[in-house]
Amino acid sequence: MSVQAFLRYLMEEEIVSPDIFSRRIRLRLPERLPKAIDPEDLRKFLSVIKDTRDRTMILILLRTGMRIGELLNTKVMDVHIKERKIEIYEGEKNRLGRVVYLSEDAVSALRKWLKERDAWEEYLFYSPSGGTDTMSYSAAWIIFHKYLVKAGLTNKGYSLHALRHTFATELLNAGMRLECLQVLLGHRSIEETRRYAQLTDKTREEEYFTAMSRIERRSKNDHDRHHHELEAVLETEKLLAQYREELSEHH
Repeated sequence: MSVQAFLRYLMEEEIVSPDIFSRRIRLRLPERLPKAIDPEDLRKFLSVIKDTRDRTMILILLRTGMRIGELLNTKVMDVHIKERKIEIYEGEKNRLGRVVYLSEDAVSALRKWLKERDAWEEYLFYSPSGGTDTMSYSAAWIIFHKYLVKAGLTNKGYSLHALRHTFATELLNAGMRLECLQVLLGHRSIEETRRYAQLTDKTREEEYFTAMSRIERRSKNDHDRHHHELEAVLETEKLLAQYREELSEHH
């Protein structure tokens, strides 16, 4: 409504033609970029997670980039802790999917959880209420939100999916190629992965300051060289002047 009121004002001021109201106007909303967790916020968040199951679940999401649904559907047989990897399947029939890898801290947490969990349960993370069902999304969200509250981060707008965004952003900042990141994230199109390159990129920031320091150093060296050359010229002129004075005194 406010857009139409503004257009009507422009028409009354004869800035735009009345024909504008006969056209269909479409407003394109800006694309929402993935929201990664700020490094300091992430440190606070991880520091308050003491429960073995919860810490394992959060670290796997953070270090593998798995979707929460993929992790909740992961069975113990899909986890290969010696090879530090988890196999993700799109369907039971075709068994096609991808492989994600585990960092050292995720492996350490996972070993503890495998010792504590019920060995009879098929799923890696099962329903807290018992039975053979996997943990529900709502139960996982409650766990995640509980630690946001403990860390004082509820006002930051972080979601469970932010862990996946953080994984992608950190790898991008560490210099991983988009093509490799695409496979790890399970994106069908690299354009999905490319959206992460629009975020504030620490690699880009570091490259800027590295390049700028070279420019500044080169400028300083050029200035110093010109300064030394000028000093040498002045010293030569000074010596020549002294030599001329000595010659004039002898004559």
